[in-house]
Amino acid sequence: MNPVSPRLVVFTEKDDGPVCGLDEGTILAAGGALRFGAASSQAERIRMTEQAEVIIVSSAPITREFLSALPRLKGIVRLGIGVDTVDLAAATDLGIVVANVLNFCQDEVSEHALGLMFAVARKIVLADRKVRSGGWVEGVQESMLPMRRLKGQTMGLIGFGRIARSMAVRAKGLGLEVVAADPYASPEAARELGVQLLPLAELLPIADIVSLHIPLTPETRRLIGTEAISLMKRTAILINTSRGPVVDEVALEKALAEGRLGGAGLDVLEHEPIKLPHPLLDFDNVVVTCHYASCSLEAYAEMRRAVSEQIAQILRGEFPVYLVNTQVRNLPQCRL
Repeated sequence: MNPVSPRLVVFTEKDDGPVCGLDEGTILAAGGALRFGAASSQAERIRMTEQAEVIIVSSAPITREFLSALPRLKGIVRLGIGVDTVDLAAATDLGIVVANVLNFCQDEVSEHALGLMFAVARKIVLADRKVRSGGWVEGVQESMLPMRRLKGQTMGLIGFGRIARSMAVRAKGLGLEVVAADPYASPEAARELGVQLLPLAELLPIADIVSLHIPLTPETRRLIGTEAISLMKRTAILINTSRGPVVDEVALEKALAEGRLGGAGLDVLEHEPIKLPHPLLDFDNVVVTCHYASCSLEAYAEMRRAVSEQIAQILRGEFPVYLVNTQVRNLPQCRL
């Protein structure tokens, strides 16, 4: 592997991923030098990045131990929105800025969530399987029942950030009523979109579709478990395009097996990649995709541009535009 740059290291799971195509001109103009690598252990990751001022991370765990071994590190830029793999408290304690791409893939994920809703509610995947197995016979339409018109149903958004707000606009355009639960949401933003904010315990019993748009935190881990599912309608559909561990999959499986839930559309699972056999795949009313809701040529181009620009900002000693640990601004140990 090439010698590590004193200004920048990129390590990813694979070099042909969406990180390729970063704007090297922007990075070079700020005094950086871009290097790629792939570490198989934390020790190797430390050796690879020990001279780095900025690191770009995808899904690798960024622990306190790892960060403590990098005295030159000024900033971390996450490829995407979620920062659940980064120890933010440790980064802040050490004066390291953490940035993400806050506006990444909001159209793509909301589109995908709606696609999962249609796939489950309209039983599209099940119908496709029937056709492929020669099921185009009299009685197929009847076998698709019961099925309800989506227009007029209520969508409950858990989380009301950028992606959820994009989802709300699309859902209302389809004739769905939209409510949301988010203790941190802006009431003004909700009013502007005609969305009623409710406590979670009030949203779950009235929602026909429950769509998750929350980060993975200690507060949200397994938020949708036995108690939450018990409040939902027996016909409700659960959509998850956020993070797998916000759903208790054992509780979900049990509810589906007992007919206490109408179905689920999942782009994320607690353990990825999926290991077969998987109990959730046994249900005809469950559609699972492979954590690709963010995928589009446009989204990845925008992400590469935002990541490159924030790398340059950090190298110039500026706070990145999408600073996550904002409290680091006022700390004397801040390394910028």
